[in-house]
Amino acid sequence: MWTFSYINLFFLVSLCFYISSSAFSTLYSPSCRLQGRFHLHGMHKAGDVVLGGLFHMHFDPNYPDLFFTSEPEQPTCHGFDVIGFRLTQTMAFAIDEINRNPNLLPNVTLGYSVYDNCNTLGIGFRAALSLTSGQEEQVIIHESCEGTPPVLGIVGDSSSTRSIAISAVLGLYRVPTVSYFSTCSCLSDRKKFPSFFRTIPSDAFQVRAIIQILKHFGWTWAGLLISDNDYGLHAARSFQSDMSPADGGCLAYTEILPWGDDPAELRRIVDVMKKSTARVVIVFAHESHMIDLMKEVVRQNVTGLQWIASEAWTSAAVLQTPHLMPYLGGTLGIAIRRGEIPGLRDFLLQIQPDLNHNQSIGKSVVRVKTICTGQEDLETVQTEFLDILNLRPEYNVYKAVYALAYALHELLQCEPGRGPFSGNSCGDLQRLEPWQLVYYLQKVNFTTSFGDEVSFDENGDVLPIYDVMNWQWLPDGGIKVQNVGEVKKSALKGEELTLHEDKIFWNIKSEKPPHSVCSESCPPGTRRARKKEEPECCFDCILCSEGKISNKTDSTECISCPEDFWSSPQRDHCAQKKIDFLSYHEPLGICLTATSLLGTFICAVILCIFICHRKTPIVRANNSELSFQLLVSLKLCFLCSLLFIGRPRLWTCQLRHAAFGISFVLCVSCILVKTMVVLAVFKASKPGGGASLKWFGAVQQRGTVLVLTSVQAAICTAWLVSASPVPHKNTQYHNDKIVYECVVGSTIGFAVLLGYIGLLALLSFLLAFLARNLPDNFNEAKLITFSMLIFCAVWVAFVPAYISSPGKYADAVEVFAILASSFGLLLALFGPKCYIILVKPERNTKKAIMGRGTTHP
Repeated sequence: MWTFSYINLFFLVSLCFYISSSAFSTLYSPSCRLQGRFHLHGMHKAGDVVLGGLFHMHFDPNYPDLFFTSEPEQPTCHGFDVIGFRLTQTMAFAIDEINRNPNLLPNVTLGYSVYDNCNTLGIGFRAALSLTSGQEEQVIIHESCEGTPPVLGIVGDSSSTRSIAISAVLGLYRVPTVSYFSTCSCLSDRKKFPSFFRTIPSDAFQVRAIIQILKHFGWTWAGLLISDNDYGLHAARSFQSDMSPADGGCLAYTEILPWGDDPAELRRIVDVMKKSTARVVIVFAHESHMIDLMKEVVRQNVTGLQWIASEAWTSAAVLQTPHLMPYLGGTLGIAIRRGEIPGLRDFLLQIQPDLNHNQSIGKSVVRVKTICTGQEDLETVQTEFLDILNLRPEYNVYKAVYALAYALHELLQCEPGRGPFSGNSCGDLQRLEPWQLVYYLQKVNFTTSFGDEVSFDENGDVLPIYDVMNWQWLPDGGIKVQNVGEVKKSALKGEELTLHEDKIFWNIKSEKPPHSVCSESCPPGTRRARKKEEPECCFDCILCSEGKISNKTDSTECISCPEDFWSSPQRDHCAQKKIDFLSYHEPLGICLTATSLLGTFICAVILCIFICHRKTPIVRANNSELSFQLLVSLKLCFLCSLLFIGRPRLWTCQLRHAAFGISFVLCVSCILVKTMVVLAVFKASKPGGGASLKWFGAVQQRGTVLVLTSVQAAICTAWLVSASPVPHKNTQYHNDKIVYECVVGSTIGFAVLLGYIGLLALLSFLLAFLARNLPDNFNEAKLITFSMLIFCAVWVAFVPAYISSPGKYADAVEVFAILASSFGLLLALFGPKCYIILVKPERNTKKAIMGRGTTHP
């Protein structure tokens, strides 16, 4: 926070002095006189329109007075920066190239006024004020306000901190500044910096680019080291807001690198790096911080780390040494887009030191032990100054100059009366205002000779593009910074990362991307459960509960399967639930089906026997017609049980209970009438009892059976109409099965059906029980009593068994009850008669049946 306080104080003091000086002069004189003067290194070229420039051609300043000096004082800046000087010459070359271009700004000559900021905030701010106010000792004020062409725009500054200070003040007057190296995302705030533009992407995009790289390689656990300035602090905020487990992972730690050599703090930071499980370290700092950090890294011999470099030190040659490559080899870094500037090298070769003018950059350039003569042939030597194969910030300077030029060109192309300003006016070269240039700069759009499109968004940010670099340690010991991809943003496709992994050098034995995660990915079938008091990337993998699945890696939650599906044992997919019903193909279904068919077959056999012996006394006794009806009804009882086997369908659900109810009522009705006939015949055999038989003739017997059966048919009809049984998929019995069953629809209807059968059976049992003491050879009351006893016992046991049996077993219980009761009736009523017909034919006589003339063997 000290940075902002210092900047604000500097603003106020400098701005107040500047305003008070101008106001004082205006009140008492028709001219403006400078109250003090900045003494700066610079180079200048006259033109119709002048563009300003701020570059660091020196560092390590010795400047005792940070404000104004009334007496000339020459600044002392040590350490000539070759790259900074080359940036300056790139601006001069771009302006010279524009002046030679007949299609761009015809009849207008561009000039420049460039100052050395000595890589210092105070000097850089002085230089910016000098560019906007001029350095003339006295300016005569005319009514026309015409004079020396103003500086309409500034190319610079290179530092985010200096750009914040300069743009905050110059923005008040809408003086456009186009930075080529200031990346702080805070500069995208249009309210604070309304006239700031840049040809380098914002750190916000650089942070997202690094996050994309982390995501690409699956690095979800990384450390972050930042510098203690606007560049590093705003980057840290961007990482904290943009970085998430879904988009790139978590930060294991965030440490601020100290300014200068602080061994104790650096030792602590390196200890944190060693103890952390994160194998990836992101460094958002300048090369000076990295130099101090690497001393401690080497001292503690910390290897095996994958470094991610911000653009500030990706191309730092001072770190690319054989001494550091065992530690920094394989570094992946974000670099400013490389470009080509045809003709720049020839322009640089023409530069010679100026030995005559003290205010020139040339003199400070040659402030070395041996003064240059100006006749040296630079073509014969290899210098960093002439290395134009890797133009990155120079390319940004080139684009910045052209952006200002194209904006000015569009301004001058305005047709009077159709302009964008008040009253449809246009800008005038003689009365040009900086804010007018800002308007056109916002709309500028052109393509460089290298093929890159240049335009600015609403925040003044250029269409972003970065190169991805890789520090490679060659087998011969050489070092190479190789371009292995790019990350860019386009209007159509958004942000795109392109990496050529086959070109990447990995500084580990496996020669594969390192592994850096806090917790291993959770496989499908599990979900992530965050560890208590740890970052979100640190988690346990919990198996999904039954009925839920996760079908992708690192799921945060398990999803429930649809109703007809269930989770697989691995919980990674939903499988179709098994369908369960009483099937013809399973052993239980096969046994019941076979038993049902056996009963049907036995009924058919007995029926045939009775038909063949229909004239014998044993068949004719006690109404043979009822016996035939009883056999047919029993056959129907056996067959109706088949409706309970197989997949339930609507028609089988509706038919099964109706068929069962009517068949059994028909059967029990026959037995009931048969019992009543037995009682009537016995009563008629006594004196005075003959009249009772007239009520039990053949017609009455058939009518009774028909009426009793019709009542059950009516009950079934009412049930089916009001609440018909329907097939139902039951998922309550088993989680992994769907039980197909028939729901009765109306429990009352089913109870009435069973109750009516039970009523007839109970009545038959009571009548038979009353007739049990009749002569043994004359009636079958005992057989009816025994058969009804079996029937009632089966169905009394059926009710609780049916209620407690789930799914298909309820159907099996009902089928078993039908078969058991049917076999009980069949064997009890017809077994003895078949035995006499087939085994003891001598007993099949009228005398034997009447109990006369036959002795038992």
